Amino acid sequence: MKKILTILSVVFLTATLWAQSPEKMSYQAVIRDANGNLLSNHSIGMQLSILQGSPSGTAVYIERQSPSTNANGLVTLEIGNGTVVSGDFTTIDWANGPYFLKSETDLNGGATYTIAGTSQLLSVPYALHAKTAETLTGGITETDPSVPTGTQSGQMQYWNGTAWVTVAATANEGATLQMIGGVPTWVGGAPPPQNVTNPTTGEIWMDRNLGASQVAISSTDALAYGDLYQWGRAADGHESRTSGTTSTLATSDTPGHGYFITSISFPDDWRNPQNDNLWQGVSGINNPCPSGYRIPTRAEWEAELASWSSNNAAGAFASPLKLPVPGGRDDSNGVLSSAGTNAYYWSSTVDGTSVILLCFNSSNANMISYGRGYGLSVRCIKD
Repeated sequence: MKKILTILSVVFLTATLWAQSPEKMSYQAVIRDANGNLLSNHSIGMQLSILQGSPSGTAVYIERQSPSTNANGLVTLEIGNGTVVSGDFTTIDWANGPYFLKSETDLNGGATYTIAGTSQLLSVPYALHAKTAETLTGGITETDPSVPTGTQSGQMQYWNGTAWVTVAATANEGATLQMIGGVPTWVGGAPPPQNVTNPTTGEIWMDRNLGASQVAISSTDALAYGDLYQWGRAADGHESRTSGTTSTLATSDTPGHGYFITSISFPDDWRNPQNDNLWQGVSGINNPCPSGYRIPTRAEWEAELASWSSNNAAGAFASPLKLPVPGGRDDSNGVLSSAGTNAYYWSSTVDGTSVILLCFNSSNANMISYGRGYGLSVRCIKD
């Protein structure tokens, strides 16, 4: 009975330098939340470090800034214009490279950085080294290549020694930009979720479980199981199938940690007191689904179940949703069980101290009532 986890990605766009070599570098990044959605008009915290020699080399300069993203999730700032943590940007010897830029991000605007990325500074930053020529006299003619800007979010352009080359954006969530043969290249990641429509009900759903890396290719496809959520909790790390446990109940809607919270007594909830208002609608408290999606109601699951060709796991997988059997985590100890045999999918419908959910296995499928402390699967429906 468990659920998915999500990720967030920082996508480099283009680094440019000011003419006349002031001691600054322009930096842009697209910020996404754990569900892969653009983080629009949001204050974040960033720490930027210039590393010498290698991606894990000595930090010759570190600064912090608190920028805000625009409506497109784009943050723009000037390196060399922040609060200095260590080093002096003006004294960096750009000729003594290679140098690497490490960016660290706190989505909550503080200094608890949870996302980091490092990329090599290629030709562009070394234009700063041209400042040494400003002290020379004589008939020196300097011609620097013009630095273009990306035309689409997610693009990056780099100088290959002869011309500017564009690295196309990638839609794969979790992809990393790596230097392969001296060329920035997107590596890994999974294609983003797509919509799937049940022609019988007319409802539009995500094509995979929350946290799954792919659409199920079989009822027991482990890559399609996804994460396991405790009912009403946001994506804070507890949904990972291997997250640690704690027996300390939360007293608010945000526990402040990523542990799976166990409970051995009635009413089998991770929160005390209970809150029936969690996960209610697309704007509901702690809704873990991507923007525009929400947790389905009991009635929506019942309509889905009625459209299946058979009332069991085979019918679930044969449906447009291709629902697998991910198992779940026990509320009393957090132990994972029944993966590959049983499925438990949360609804948003409260039933007294419990919650209604869809349950199925190889023999049958029905709607049952479960305690909110279990870790179960989530399949999001479009609002």
